[in-house]
Amino acid sequence: MTVLDIELPDVADAEAWRNREWLVTNGLGGYASGTLAGVCTRRYHGVFVPNLQRPRGRHVLVSRLDEEIHCAGGVCRLGGSDHIGRPLDPGNAPYLESFRLEGNMACWTFRCGDVTLTRQLVMPHQRNATLLRYEVTSGPPTMVRIRPFLPFRRQDAPLRQPGHGPFELAVEEDGSCRVGLAGSELWMAMRMLPVCAPFIPESVEVPDAGLWREQVRGYASHEALSSPGYFQWEAKPGEPVVLVFTTEEMHPRGHALRTFDEERRRSQELVRAAGAGHDPFLARLAVAADQFLILPENRLDESTEAARHGHALRTVVAGYHWFLDWGRDTMIALEGLMLATGRHGEARAPLLTFAHYVRDGLLPNLFPEGSRLGAYHTADATLWYFHAINRYVKASGDVGVFDELMPVLRDILRHHLKGTRFGIGIDEEDCLLRAGTPGHALTWMDAHMGDWIVTPRRGKPVEIQALWYNALCLMAEWEGAAGESWLAIARQVRDSFNRKFWNPARNCLFDVVDGEEGNNARLRPNQLFAISLDHPVLERRRWPAVLEVVAGALLTPVGLRTLEESDPEYARNYHGNLAARDAAYHQGTVWPWLLGAWVDAWLKTWEDPAAARRMLAAFPAHLQVAGLGTISEVFDGEPPHAPHGCIAQAWSVAEVLRCWKRTASGGGPAG
Repeated sequence: MTVLDIELPDVADAEAWRNREWLVTNGLGGYASGTLAGVCTRRYHGVFVPNLQRPRGRHVLVSRLDEEIHCAGGVCRLGGSDHIGRPLDPGNAPYLESFRLEGNMACWTFRCGDVTLTRQLVMPHQRNATLLRYEVTSGPPTMVRIRPFLPFRRQDAPLRQPGHGPFELAVEEDGSCRVGLAGSELWMAMRMLPVCAPFIPESVEVPDAGLWREQVRGYASHEALSSPGYFQWEAKPGEPVVLVFTTEEMHPRGHALRTFDEERRRSQELVRAAGAGHDPFLARLAVAADQFLILPENRLDESTEAARHGHALRTVVAGYHWFLDWGRDTMIALEGLMLATGRHGEARAPLLTFAHYVRDGLLPNLFPEGSRLGAYHTADATLWYFHAINRYVKASGDVGVFDELMPVLRDILRHHLKGTRFGIGIDEEDCLLRAGTPGHALTWMDAHMGDWIVTPRRGKPVEIQALWYNALCLMAEWEGAAGESWLAIARQVRDSFNRKFWNPARNCLFDVVDGEEGNNARLRPNQLFAISLDHPVLERRRWPAVLEVVAGALLTPVGLRTLEESDPEYARNYHGNLAARDAAYHQGTVWPWLLGAWVDAWLKTWEDPAAARRMLAAFPAHLQVAGLGTISEVFDGEPPHAPHGCIAQAWSVAEVLRCWKRTASGGGPAG
């Protein structure tokens, strides 16, 4: 049930081959990723992109492989590169017979003349290595040559220019090779197993490799790619060989082939734990969810501190390829990624991990690439923390977690009562939470370019009040008799909210009240959280009206629009350069993760799981496009709702998975 066969596009449709991207991860924040065409189109694409010791972070060590299969009909060249201004390279398209995902492993079958060659790629779990298994499954013995191209740059660093290097090589008698750039401490080992195919030094440079997707997104799109040499061997039917790239000690000869079976078994266990054995879509999402859960061993000091407190450092990658761990995304996604997949024992670790980073009553918004210092410009991540803790305790029964977390939770609420950074604090007149300072976007609608805040929401945003009320009610529950003071504040919040936020002209809620320009009546999906959370702040009689208005203007088959179509600032499509995309990011663009709030609010109001399940019907087909086997970050506001952004987004997968499972079990909570 962990196998997903991908439907191949028409051979002539070069863009379709580039729009389909595969992803394999290693549980440490590293990954391998590329296109179905075998052509790199992003600066992030690579066969081996490990997450190296901080402050290095993720590095593209091996971007692509040029593979040649010598057969009776000539030489079949797999992979290749685009060149800006020329027609797109066909890449693998003429030779690829099939592509499938087997758990967290990518598998190709190529037909070259009378030779059929399979290639499988895996990253051993929690190891900084990529293994590629090649085997001729039919036809005569054939000569295979593989040339790796090695950018040796951080994934977000400037693209390489001609003449970078040179490489320093150390080729051993057994054919293994240690390679690095002159003047750099970075290194990598390569070898073929179990055969001793030699690495043949022969430097080659492609000075003008084009990155098509980077060009479309308005970024630098030319890179000089260099290769120090190649492996070559005679591939015989039934005699598989494994090419290893690693920054660790070499794999023993026998272990290299076993790694593929070990990863299959690990994926099968993920599906079993999620209870997805008879549901192919849920099974695939259980594997996709696993790709975001990482043990960031490159943070040695934090890992040591966590171990001292008796738990592993665990966090969530918000999205591939460019995000790392974000506080908000982690707390929203934790239930779907870990509780709904039966991984209750692991879910405790991120809650304890983030507790160590609370400062001035705030959870970090994100950790920049390679940095140990969090950025704290968020008003909602800390409040989502209470939600995540509550869902964890309900699912696991682990009330003992409060022994460690309660001092942190009390400190958070006290800071919110007296006021903390970024203008976050209670308004003593109504007990609602205000947030905002010039130059900062503190809610999840956080797009900005310099000082330009695309979606200004300073004041009292609707979902912040919903989360604030929910947090106060949860704290009152957790503290029992000692929590009466929190409950008293919560009552005032609820009274003020229902008095101030109802917009009778639209029969729904204001998006922000007491803002820079008074009350903001723009129709956005944020008001759903006033219904969907465990303690809904909106009085029940208003729920049907809100759902009717939101459904009519914002609901699509793949998520909710962030702004209604009739608004003069509505953006129909998410495309263009960074400024154009940021201008559309929360101005009409569709976000799948919002379906979580929609489904929860729907089930509370109408108690109709079958209708809620129909709202998720588009996602099984989505696994065949964009990020293969996973769910994209955003979609265009307009049909056909093309996918964009990260090819794999944690809260997209988490919320669709959670809601899919919930609507299959009669509407109960996940976990």
